[in-house]
Amino acid sequence: MKARVAERGQVTIPKRLRERLGVKPGTVLEFSEERGRLIAIKSGSADPISEVSGCLGRKINTDAVIAQLRGRQ
Repeated sequence: MKARVAERGQVTIPKRLRERLGVKPGTVLEFSEERGRLIAIKSGSADPISEVSGCLGRKINTDAVIAQLRGRQ
Protein backbone atom coordinates (compact mmCIF):
# COMPACT_ATOMS: atom_id res chain seq x y z
CA MET A 1 0.00 0.00 0.00
CA LYS A 2 1.22 3.46 -0.81
CA ALA A 3 0.18 6.98 0.16
CA ARG A 4 1.46 10.33 -1.05
CA VAL A 5 2.55 13.04 1.38
CA ALA A 6 0.51 16.19 0.72
CA GLU A 7 1.92 19.70 0.56
CA ARG A 8 1.26 20.31 4.26
CA GLY A 9 2.82 16.99 5.31
CA GLN A 10 -0.46 15.13 5.63
CA VAL A 11 -0.79 11.45 4.74
CA THR A 12 -3.96 9.42 4.33
CA ILE A 13 -3.71 6.02 6.01
CA PRO A 14 -5.17 3.41 3.64
CA LYS A 15 -8.67 2.30 4.66
CA ARG A 16 -7.75 -1.39 4.98
CA LEU A 17 -5.02 -0.51 7.51
CA ARG A 18 -7.27 1.87 9.45
CA GLU A 19 -9.95 -0.80 9.75
CA ARG A 20 -7.51 -3.59 10.64
CA LEU A 21 -5.73 -1.47 13.27
CA GLY A 22 -8.79 0.29 14.66
CA VAL A 23 -7.60 3.78 13.71
CA LYS A 24 -10.70 6.00 13.80
CA PRO A 25 -11.24 9.76 13.69
CA GLY A 26 -9.79 11.21 16.87
CA THR A 27 -7.26 8.41 17.35
CA VAL A 28 -3.96 9.86 18.59
CA LEU A 29 -0.83 8.48 16.95
CA GLU A 30 2.71 8.81 18.31
CA PHE A 31 5.40 9.07 15.64
CA SER A 32 9.02 8.06 15.91
CA GLU A 33 11.89 7.14 13.61
CA GLU A 34 13.80 3.89 13.76
CA ARG A 35 16.67 3.11 11.40
CA GLY A 36 15.24 5.38 8.71
CA ARG A 37 11.67 4.12 9.08
CA LEU A 38 8.66 6.10 10.21
CA ILE A 39 6.86 4.36 13.07
CA ALA A 40 3.30 5.30 14.09
CA ILE A 41 1.86 3.83 17.28
CA LYS A 42 -1.66 4.32 18.61
CA SER A 43 -1.35 6.31 21.80
CA GLY A 44 -3.12 4.51 24.62
CA SER A 45 -5.25 6.46 27.03
CA ALA A 46 -4.38 6.36 30.71
CA ASP A 47 -8.07 5.84 31.50
CA PRO A 48 -10.14 4.41 28.62
CA ILE A 49 -13.33 4.60 30.72
CA SER A 50 -13.02 8.39 31.02
CA GLU A 51 -12.89 8.66 27.24
CA VAL A 52 -16.38 7.20 26.89
CA SER A 53 -17.85 8.67 30.06
CA GLY A 54 -21.03 10.45 29.11
CA CYS A 55 -21.37 8.78 25.71
CA LEU A 56 -24.80 7.52 26.70
CA GLY A 57 -26.03 10.93 27.77
CA ARG A 58 -24.98 10.75 31.42
CA LYS A 59 -22.54 13.53 32.29
CA ILE A 60 -21.04 11.79 35.33
CA ASN A 61 -17.61 10.23 35.77
CA THR A 62 -16.94 6.56 36.51
CA ASP A 63 -16.02 7.04 40.18
CA ALA A 64 -19.30 8.87 40.80
CA VAL A 65 -21.30 6.13 39.07
CA ILE A 66 -19.61 3.42 41.17
CA ALA A 67 -20.17 5.38 44.38
CA GLN A 68 -23.81 5.87 43.43
CA LEU A 69 -24.25 2.16 42.69
CA ARG A 70 -22.73 1.31 46.07
CA GLY A 71 -25.03 3.76 47.81
CA ARG A 72 -22.30 6.26 48.75
CA GLN A 73 -23.60 9.24 46.81
